[in-house]
Amino acid sequence: MLTDKAVRAARPRPAGYKLPDAGGLHLFVAPNGRRSFRLRFRWEGREQLLTFGTWPEISLDAARARRDEARARLDRGEDPRVAPAAAIVQIRTFEDVACAWHAHTLPRWTTVHATDVLASLQRDVFPAIGAMPLAEITPPVVVDALRAIERRGRRETARRVRQRISMVFEHAIAEGLVDVDPAARIGRALMPPAPARRQPAIVDVAEVRALLLTTDGVDAAPAVKLASRFLALTAVRLAAVRGACWNEIEDIDGDAPTWRVPAARMKLAAAKKLDAANDHLVPLSAQAVALLRAARALNHGGGLIFPGGDGAAPIGEGAIGALYRRAGFAGRHVPHGWRATFSTILNERFPEDRGAIDRALGHAGGGRDERDEGINRKVEGAYNRALHLPRRRRLFQVWADELDGI
Repeated sequence: MLTDKAVRAARPRPAGYKLPDAGGLHLFVAPNGRRSFRLRFRWEGREQLLTFGTWPEISLDAARARRDEARARLDRGEDPRVAPAAAIVQIRTFEDVACAWHAHTLPRWTTVHATDVLASLQRDVFPAIGAMPLAEITPPVVVDALRAIERRGRRETARRVRQRISMVFEHAIAEGLVDVDPAARIGRALMPPAPARRQPAIVDVAEVRALLLTTDGVDAAPAVKLASRFLALTAVRLAAVRGACWNEIEDIDGDAPTWRVPAARMKLAAAKKLDAANDHLVPLSAQAVALLRAARALNHGGGLIFPGGDGAAPIGEGAIGALYRRAGFAGRHVPHGWRATFSTILNERFPEDRGAIDRALGHAGGGRDERDEGINRKVEGAYNRALHLPRRRRLFQVWADELDGI
């Protein structure tokens, strides 16, 4: 029998594995660390598999309740994979269907992305149209909801939310609840996206140190300040830090501490996300290791390294950016800017290490131009799998020392 402690302690292995409970229920632990509750059962003489959801979104008790419900339906001669007719009749409001779509799509998303999607619906959509019956939601109703987002200056958010509303209606159409998607053809009614521009980033070492020193004194959640400094030390994308889990940290007490960011959480093509060979390895400096130990003491080694207030979800998407604004650096530096800061300062100091610096940023080709010095970088990225780990480890330690002014 499974226990909550065993579920929390389950760690990934090179191959996925199962931890059994009872009645066909088991916890499946994928190589990327995702833990999902599944039920094995027989239907029409064949073994079938039903996934209830991922932990911690679905608790062990909730998974057992769903198992019992599925078993009861099997006893009545019903296929538990098919939603009961009564449930389909009841799910009519936009919020109900959106939550059903979110739960259905959850296995395809990272925890961070799933949290952000639901948060955007709760903040920007449910107050406006969440209680409305699906059939009453027309294109003008959707446009009104999206223009309220635009009035806050969030053009890109409005466009993303339109896509999510459309996905909810596609789910509803597939379930036979409605016949049309009112959000499908209203894109031209929205404001055009803001012109693309470079992310603000400080590229002067003295100013970078001033930023870190100032944020240390700002009144903010400890997890947010730790995540900010870890972002600076590792130069990864913000989503990677927000979703960082303890089971991704390797050899923290050894000679080669490393953060293995799963390919599933990297900015990669969908096919590459499925291959563990595309995991991004971040050598950890002594300062990064010390920070992780401080974080572990703070949250007692829970699943997430930098959890938000409730401990179950990561820190907010805008938490670190808000920290920089409160520190007086609005318009001068944003969380994503650390990648430009890291690249600019280290390339100026170590131009011969250009390839290692690009690898440290998670760029596959090790170069900026498709052709450089007679080398086709696109082809090189496909075949050259040298990781430059010793050089990258040295660079990350030099970088950490620079941030500390050592």
